[in-house]
Amino acid sequence: MDPNTIIEALRGTMDPALREAAERQLNEAHKSLNFVSTLLQITMSEQLDLPVRQAGVIYLKNMITQYWPDRETAPRDISPYTIPEEDRHCIRENIVEAIIHSPELIRVQLTTCIHHIIKHDYPSRWTAIVDKIGFYLQSDNSACWLGILLCLYQLVKNYEYKKPEERSPLVAAMQHFLPVLKDRFIQLLSDQSDQSVLIQKQIFKIFYALVQYTLPLELINQQNLTEWIEILKTVVNRDVPNETLQVEEDDRPELPWWKCKKWALHILARLFERYGSPGNVSKEYNEFAEVFLKVFAVGVQQVLLKVLYQYKEKQYMAPRVLQQTLNYINQGVSHALTWKNLKPHIQGIIQDVIFPLMCYTDADEELWQEDPYEYIRMKFDVFEDFISPTTAAQTLLFTACSKRKEVLQKTMGFCYQILTEPNADPRKKDGALHMIGSLAEILLKKKIYKDQMEYMLQNHVFPLFSSELGYMRARACWVLHYFCEVKFKSDQNLQTALELTRRCLIDDREMPVKVEAAIALQVLISNQEKAKEYITPFIRPVMQALLHIIRETENDDLTNLIVT
Repeated sequence: MDPNTIIEALRGTMDPALREAAERQLNEAHKSLNFVSTLLQITMSEQLDLPVRQAGVIYLKNMITQYWPDRETAPRDISPYTIPEEDRHCIRENIVEAIIHSPELIRVQLTTCIHHIIKHDYPSRWTAIVDKIGFYLQSDNSACWLGILLCLYQLVKNYEYKKPEERSPLVAAMQHFLPVLKDRFIQLLSDQSDQSVLIQKQIFKIFYALVQYTLPLELINQQNLTEWIEILKTVVNRDVPNETLQVEEDDRPELPWWKCKKWALHILARLFERYGSPGNVSKEYNEFAEVFLKVFAVGVQQVLLKVLYQYKEKQYMAPRVLQQTLNYINQGVSHALTWKNLKPHIQGIIQDVIFPLMCYTDADEELWQEDPYEYIRMKFDVFEDFISPTTAAQTLLFTACSKRKEVLQKTMGFCYQILTEPNADPRKKDGALHMIGSLAEILLKKKIYKDQMEYMLQNHVFPLFSSELGYMRARACWVLHYFCEVKFKSDQNLQTALELTRRCLIDDREMPVKVEAAIALQVLISNQEKAKEYITPFIRPVMQALLHIIRETENDDLTNLIVT
């Protein structure tokens, strides 16, 4: 296969005038022997300009994902094309080095290639991958480390969700690699460069993929876990260089320093939640859970309390770092040992961390004004919930108030103080109502609070429907949604709730308010027997308003409301 012919064809794919002919030429050649090997050589060639190498690696990736797997055929059928063994051998021999030496734009495509090759060839046809990884991991040439860790990551990712009995090839390999990774990490801790932190992050990603679904107890024992926990705590606890503050705030979470902290916290929260909580783990982890809680949980929690203190002191904290910190703390509420350590801090956490996270922010205001439809999408996006520090704060608040009785009383006292303050900042009122609504399920089960909720709606929520601030009108609808099961003693109050919500739905100028009103109105009708008779005369304009919102926002939650 003449490399120059392929190079010119790849170059042609970037020229609109030549693209069609170039693609036809590549498609005619792609089944030839050595075509795939030649693509890899082109990809690795530093003499060629980057766009040609990129075109080559994308074609290579498509070939490997499509034609690497063996295909079964009936005895008399013509066998479909798969990459010849000669080419496969060449790729297996060279792809690790290609990943190590390639620039980032090429490397990202090659890691997809190696993922597919490992999936189909390891361990049956490619045990040598383990030897290669071992060789480069042990190498003193640190320029190799990031590339080889990306290869190891793809090996681990292939086994991430497999059952324990299917993971033995991975476990056998990690018996050798895990101690090396630990030693490498300890060696790198004193190196403050971005490249060092990038390598540290990649080691954490490997560790997370190794343990996130199944904990291999034959690999992880109390002694080596002690060393890993110390590494994780060190990374969470270390200061981020001051120069990172010069980076735009929206871009900071992408810096290696913050990503490394995020993965450290990801591992700690996962270990505690899935394997380290006695009473909440499957039986094979009972012993591990007892050890984790007794030996590690409080020490880790102490470091994480410092993270929350820094956030309280207005130091920058990447959102995912804050989210994972709150997830870990949430796990600690349920256990007497961690709760004893957490209890003196919980009120401070609620008032100085959770409360600010639940208030309307400048970022919310900017998005509401610039793109209200994106604001709606973000507020209803389940994936956003999964990664949001606000959702993590809400979960911690709910856990603390439901499992630790003294917390609810103090939290409600704090919220009522804000609601009854004559000149309170509206954003603080929003945060207080957000907290109260998040606790609705608990409050409606306790007589002392249940009987006060109608009064709370009448005095602190109904007046907000006439607020000039759109986010306060939206919050008023949201609170009615969460308290839709309140037993109204006064029919007039129920009628007022329905009337105010209906008016927001039909007359409000702001789309986020209309969306919250639509949801609140539906749940009130579903949960309040007398609501249907009140709303019946208005059913036509209500349905028209709902259909208009669905068309405008393409919001699935609202589509479901219409159906119900």
